[in-house]
Amino acid sequence: MKRFEGRRILVTGAGSGIGQAVVARLLEEGGIVTGADVSEGGLAVTHERAERAGFSDRLRSVVADVSDEVSVRENLGGAITDLGGLDVLVNAAGILRSSHTHDTDLGFWNEIIGTNLTGTFLVTRQALPALLETGKGVIVNFSSTSAQFAHPYMAAYAASKGGIQSFTHAIALEYAKQGLRAVAVAPGSIASGMTSNPGFPEGVDASLIGKLYPWIGEGFASPETVAGVVAMLASDDGAFVTGTEIRIDGGAHM
Repeated sequence: MKRFEGRRILVTGAGSGIGQAVVARLLEEGGIVTGADVSEGGLAVTHERAERAGFSDRLRSVVADVSDEVSVRENLGGAITDLGGLDVLVNAAGILRSSHTHDTDLGFWNEIIGTNLTGTFLVTRQALPALLETGKGVIVNFSSTSAQFAHPYMAAYAASKGGIQSFTHAIALEYAKQGLRAVAVAPGSIASGMTSNPGFPEGVDASLIGKLYPWIGEGFASPETVAGVVAMLASDDGAFVTGTEIRIDGGAHM
């Protein structure tokens, strides 16, 4: 399938995990991709992966901090200009931290909200003019199962992802008559660096965490599982999907 041939795509969080898998999938399907990440080393790995697959000629990278307004405006704004426009934005950048809520200080809270929620807003705001110019732009945002279901010790993370979900609904309606689609994916039980080390604090109740285990398959799924869904939603196959979220969790929250 070459559903993205000739389409210009920006993926944040492209240096690891699901974001890296999304870059690989959209390149495989013919996309012209710019991957953004705060980690230059992570982006180098993404490029190596693309080179092995024979797609590196359609991949560019840019180091950017999505939580920083200047970095988004200058680095990502420049990347969109270099692409000559934008057809698809995938906001995959995010961080996961855990704590007892009564021990959570404001700096901890603001770091998570700033990266996940504010970062999604800043990048979306920067990309909207180019996406609207196409008349059929697509935004895929990353929520989480924590936005709708209880994930203990992750109150700040859950709040950020719930905000992303609401933000997605709002922009989907606001720009629908201009041809824009906005949809969120809500992964859960996906194996990545972020989920393998969520930094649980001392004294957690393991029985609460056990509720998050998937019911199908043989454990946590690979990032490529999510990348396939993102590709469908961002392509013409998802042309009638907007203003909603798709849960990808192996039935953990049935």
